[in-house]
Amino acid sequence: MRAVLRVVNRVLIGLVGLVLLVIGGSVLAVGLGLDPPSWWIHDSRHDVLLSDAERTRWRDDGWWWPTVIAVLAVLVLLALWWLTSVLRRRRLTEVLVDTGDGEGALLRGRALEGVLASEAAGLEGVQRAQVHLTGRRGAPEARARLLLQPHVDPGTALNDLTAQALAHARNSAGLAALPTEVRMRGVKHRAERVT
Repeated sequence: MRAVLRVVNRVLIGLVGLVLLVIGGSVLAVGLGLDPPSWWIHDSRHDVLLSDAERTRWRDDGWWWPTVIAVLAVLVLLALWWLTSVLRRRRLTEVLVDTGDGEGALLRGRALEGVLASEAAGLEGVQRAQVHLTGRRGAPEARARLLLQPHVDPGTALNDLTAQALAHARNSAGLAALPTEVRMRGVKHRAERVT
């Protein structure tokens, strides 16, 4: 699903960029003195975008300008929503691994998340684990959620996670530190009714 959204996002960005480039380039060319084709919206470099007749055409219709403003407002809100969704990265896509040669290598963030989650889920008393990487690729941070079985001490589970899964991930990626926020929740244990 994310791959489809990424493709749709790139196609939309490409189409919007192409349309803006063609329109802006053609307006610039006409403004610099190039003769436009007969079907173009501008006749010469002194032509205006909207003439007085075009601007006042629907002045008497009370619905026209509120509709135009509402449509433009919706377009601006959609563009802002799209921009914030593009700029906001929820997950770290790659981690910079120090290889010792000064260049480094890139490790897929999802791969490191998967290894961390599977190793954390394999710890004693951990029923399920989820790990998400955030931060920058040179200084990643982790968010872990652990679902603990009822008999497990949370302090012991945290120590095991720190000493095993996080230490292995930090060492294998060549990181100096891997700050981690851990949230633990216990499985609700249903007591059997004795009659």
